[in-house]
Amino acid sequence: MDKHIHSESVTTNASVTHDFSPENSDIDILDNGKTVRDFIDDKIKERVSKDTEDPFYVANLDRLYLMHLRWVTNLPRVRPFFAVKCNNTPVVLKMLSALGTGFDCASKNEIDLVLSLGATPDDIIYAHTIKPLSHIKYAEAHGVSRMTFDNEEELLKVSLSHPNAKLILRIAVDDSKSILRLNTKFGASLDSVAQLLERAKKLELDVIGISFHVGSGCTDSVAFMQAIADARHAFDIGNLLGFQMNLLDIGGGFSGRDNYRVKFEEFSEVINAALDDFFPPDSGVEVIAEPGRYYVESVFTMAVNIIAKKVITDNVDENRNGEESRKMVYYINEGLHGSMNFIISDPCASKVDPYPQRAVERSEQRYVTVLWGPTCDSQDKLNGTYNLPEMHVGDWLLLDNIGAYSLTLSSDFNGFDRADVYSVVTAGAQI
Repeated sequence: MDKHIHSESVTTNASVTHDFSPENSDIDILDNGKTVRDFIDDKIKERVSKDTEDPFYVANLDRLYLMHLRWVTNLPRVRPFFAVKCNNTPVVLKMLSALGTGFDCASKNEIDLVLSLGATPDDIIYAHTIKPLSHIKYAEAHGVSRMTFDNEEELLKVSLSHPNAKLILRIAVDDSKSILRLNTKFGASLDSVAQLLERAKKLELDVIGISFHVGSGCTDSVAFMQAIADARHAFDIGNLLGFQMNLLDIGGGFSGRDNYRVKFEEFSEVINAALDDFFPPDSGVEVIAEPGRYYVESVFTMAVNIIAKKVITDNVDENRNGEESRKMVYYINEGLHGSMNFIISDPCASKVDPYPQRAVERSEQRYVTVLWGPTCDSQDKLNGTYNLPEMHVGDWLLLDNIGAYSLTLSSDFNGFDRADVYSVVTAGAQI
């Protein structure tokens, strides 16, 4: 198998229902033993034949299904509500809906999108503690009742525009073990829980549960144990005030990468133990989570084209016995204003590791390589340097693990179009 490309085939007997199938969706079926890499190569040949070099993504839906099976195997009590902000590709959302996931939406447009793709209002949690009034009214008009809050002003807005909402209080928890800390912006302190719940009671609003987020890129599974314990404390306050507390939302922060410093299975073990201690199965509490990158990061591969090249030569390189030293500078047709924006916007992003689409011999010399994006912005440069064989204008590079926050953060700055997305599934895969 070629470097990096995921080519797992789904072979379980489980199947997806809800009108989703490769035949009636915009999905290419890989038959006759073809792999994802074969599909990418064919798409590149097709572009060359049409005299175009536009970049594109390939979403491996076999991989997406395997990530879902991994979730339900390791966290059987926790229903995932996929974070739409992470990746809003319609085929991905349709497949996740068919698999039975819910959706974490943060705006009326995200709510509208998932409803248009077949989700029901009960499949949605409006998981943004700061919401425009018009968006709250939109949620009310479309039957979306579950939404989060963390302050009194939000309660007042909800009481005016959606008095029948089912509210979830988001608490601030210890996120010091995460790469991207969220609790300086979101979450009510434990000390303020009673006051906020009392205010909700006076406004005759219905609070049904507690949510938290340990931060993105969590590096210590114990953070979930403490956060679940804190949530239990907040639950008890709500119950004492007469609320029927029946929902716990454990947020996100999970990585789906196999090489991440803390494996998903380790997080799961800690979460399951904490749930058994503080919210045992017979408690009647529904448990959900808001994974994003866990599901899609490793599902997407991208192909980009080298549109320009410079060779920088130093006459003498002391490390090479006086031989001429060359540094390769390539300009590719995707950059920080397009699909690579996550490099600067997402501290938890995996390292971008481009590699040639063409076959590379082991004996080929490698060069220090710099990659620039296509725009006229002088900051449009992929971070770091790379060690690649010499490439030429018209060659293609591939990038794996690029499914999280790449599409949703991209723009068409300088008039460069957003990349196309192709979705593929292996023939015979029982999805």
